[in-house]
Amino acid sequence: MIEIKDLLQRFEKILGHEVVKIGLIQDVIKNLVGIDVTKDHIKIKGTTLVLNIKPIYKNEILLKKSAILQSLKEQGLRIEEMR
Repeated sequence: MIEIKDLLQRFEKILGHEVVKIGLIQDVIKNLVGIDVTKDHIKIKGTTLVLNIKPIYKNEILLKKSAILQSLKEQGLRIEEMR
């Protein structure tokens, strides 16, 4: 039987990995575009990156979409689409 602490450790690993991915995405966007996106505005659904930000900022980011996706790919993240 699985103990609760083992189950909680498993969730901690999953959530910790997600936090690292979002931090990496923040850094790439900040470096390439110059826009600081908070962690609350970034969601990852499968291989799609969803940005919940104002349209003017989203347009600036999407103009450099290919460079962002390439940089994320080079750093080991499997993100294929941005919205």
